[in-house]
Amino acid sequence: METRVSLGVKLPTRINTENIAIKPNSLQFFRNHGEQRLCQLPVSRNLLAKRRRVYGPVIFKVSCSSEHSPASTVETRSVPASFDESKIIKNISEEIEPYLNGRCIYLVGMMGSGKTTVGKVLSEALGYSFYDCDKLIEETVGGSTVAEIFKLYGESFFRENETEVLHKLSSMQRLVVSTGGGAVVRPINWRHMHKGISVWLDVPLEALAQRIIADGTNSRPLIRYESGDPYSKTMKRLSNLFEERGEAYANANVRVSFGNIAAKRGFKDVCNLTPTVIGIEVLLQIENFLKK
Repeated sequence: METRVSLGVKLPTRINTENIAIKPNSLQFFRNHGEQRLCQLPVSRNLLAKRRRVYGPVIFKVSCSSEHSPASTVETRSVPASFDESKIIKNISEEIEPYLNGRCIYLVGMMGSGKTTVGKVLSEALGYSFYDCDKLIEETVGGSTVAEIFKLYGESFFRENETEVLHKLSSMQRLVVSTGGGAVVRPINWRHMHKGISVWLDVPLEALAQRIIADGTNSRPLIRYESGDPYSKTMKRLSNLFEERGEAYANANVRVSFGNIAAKRGFKDVCNLTPTVIGIEVLLQIENFLKK
């Protein structure tokens, strides 16, 4: 028996950001253990606008575990010392947003890389609407979860719906879109995403494995366990997926390496990066792309 489900997603031009707003530190990407302390985290800035504002020293706070060292000093521009990271990202977004010309931002990356959480931070800062492709597909298929869709209809059915959703979204403006981990494997999806700006959130596989295990794998249809150590099994599967998709992720206009962000700020582990810190780096990398 052949089952067909038509795509009928209604996509409003705007979403009430009050419904999706989150606090900058509300999500911990990975487990943080030990006594919490505050580290000073400088930020470098070099914005597009010719009319540069003059600010005071840049310092904002990030929670990190006690065994990690404070951030090292990097080149900074100035903002008032009283600014926190949420104000910094808002300030940067206000200067970059006119140069986007309404283009959508598509976040790509492996499962567990934080595309949805970072996407909500970016959409709030830019005044954009936010969409999660997986959620839109689930709504289209009668509320079934991604895992259920894979089980009932197969991966190819899911990918077809994913492409249709991206096609619809690509006709709109001023969106931040979180894509599924496998959206990059179909060339047609890139044709849709390249109407906007695509951003690869590149997270170390070890950190992804830790987060996926902590969150559980019921919603991850491409992660399967047999007997044995869950971390080893997850790492093996993630490694295989990345080998298949790595070159495809590199098609993104912008790459944001969590490892590089952590190293630049003197952290040994990407778990110390808040979604807002990552969002700031996304905007700075988009700035660099727009300047080319």
